[in-house]
Amino acid sequence: MTNPNNTAIVILNWNGRALLEKFLPSVIQHSAGAVIYVADNASSDDSIAFLASRFPSVKIIQNPENYGFANGYNHALKHVSEEILVLLNSDVEVTSNWLSAPLQIFETMPHVAAIQPKILDYKDKTAFEYAGAGGGFIDKFGYPFCRGRIFDSLEKDYGQYNDTTEIFWASGACMFIRKSDFELNQGFDGDFFAHQEEIDLCWRLNNNNRKVFYCGESVVYHVGGATLNEGNPHKTYLNFRNSLFMLLKNLPKSQIFSVIFMRLILDGLAGGNFVFRGKISHMFAIVKAHFGFYGSAVKMYRKRRGKQASKYYRVTNIVCDYFFRGRKKYADLF
Repeated sequence: MTNPNNTAIVILNWNGRALLEKFLPSVIQHSAGAVIYVADNASSDDSIAFLASRFPSVKIIQNPENYGFANGYNHALKHVSEEILVLLNSDVEVTSNWLSAPLQIFETMPHVAAIQPKILDYKDKTAFEYAGAGGGFIDKFGYPFCRGRIFDSLEKDYGQYNDTTEIFWASGACMFIRKSDFELNQGFDGDFFAHQEEIDLCWRLNNNNRKVFYCGESVVYHVGGATLNEGNPHKTYLNFRNSLFMLLKNLPKSQIFSVIFMRLILDGLAGGNFVFRGKISHMFAIVKAHFGFYGSAVKMYRKRRGKQASKYYRVTNIVCDYFFRGRKKYADLF
């Protein structure tokens, strides 16, 4: 097995003292041999003093400002030398042996660049959690979905995803990744700030013939929405804008116009759905996201690197499958 001493668990923190107090003990308890870091994004609470007094074995990396999720990790990981990185949200409870199986995959499968464990809901440990569930995919138009989670429909965990298998993207809530792959692929895109930067990175890994895997033997429990809850319009803005960024950066040239044009239509329908549900601020967040995308389109296009694989999606249109065909579970899609 890959030596845990060459493994760094890196937790990004911003004003999350309460989360560190609650969840860091499980990480320390179940991560023998690994080096644990907390990368602080210029918190204004007493996170740093708390860590120094309560958890002196944890290494602290202090970013000079709040860089968000993407650049927060990009800056912090420059100070980490271990060969295997585990990027872990501060609101995650880990379990015994959560490191063992993913590290074994890295040891025996050198073509695997990143791995995601099974992510269950901390508030209901019998159910999958929104951010990653049983491993992620996207449809032709860039909408993400997971085994165990399609849009807001979450499956119960009956062991149906206890396998080890290739996926398209691994959740940033708990992502194992080789440091060499992270660096060779320029890490997260800082212009995303937060949300879907992990999908963008995994898409680039896939384009470079590096594999992303899911490991059901490793289990963690994620609270979700602890820093920016699902009802926040800014989260809607970031998700819709960043999804368009990701498409422009990674689609084959021949598909850019048709796919993004179709996204205009589908995002318009999503905006109408928000209006119907009385969430007007979310409709305006989608409009703002599109203008944000247009304003940065040239910059994003210039970030295209290497080849863009034409087969990147598992299903063609998850929106139609879910809302019009009633396919609420991953198994229903095929």
